[in-house]
Amino acid sequence: LGSLDILVNNAGIIRRADALDFSEEDWDAVMDTNLKTLFFLCQAAARHMTGWSSQDGKRGKIVNIASLLTFQGGIRVPSYTASKSGVGGLTKLLANEWATRGINVNAIAPGYIATNNTAALQADPERSRQIVERIPEGRWGKPSDIGGAAVFLASDAADYVQGQVLAVDGGWLGR
Repeated sequence: LGSLDILVNNAGIIRRADALDFSEEDWDAVMDTNLKTLFFLCQAAARHMTGWSSQDGKRGKIVNIASLLTFQGGIRVPSYTASKSGVGGLTKLLANEWATRGINVNAIAPGYIATNNTAALQADPERSRQIVERIPEGRWGKPSDIGGAAVFLASDAADYVQGQVLAVDGGWLGR
């Protein structure tokens, strides 16, 4: 199909337990999926993108999926918080290194989105109510709420956007 133009790193898992009880197995599973795999996919994609982007003025686009926990500590998700904080830092590092190679690297930090990763929170009526009350938008996000941000960051309109972590959170961080 020609060149590799866009990579969206969307895979992620979460494990919940108090930090005092968190297992090494759960730590490694989350870190391997959320951070290690993301880095090596970025690396593999960039090797393809650097070959063509500088020749025809076209830019490669990498969009990583971070989290609100890139900016906050969270509760009972130590490896998830560490991995998503790492996604934010890695996004900035890769943007610094690859901008001159014609590759934009940015991230999206979703807020509370109704997915299988948040099923436990949605199923807890008290916790779900607390979350929705804090979100100025007044609702859980939908996966489709992330799509527009991804399309923007993967488009020519974002050619001068580098190393950003764009919160798509219904206003959570602004509160």
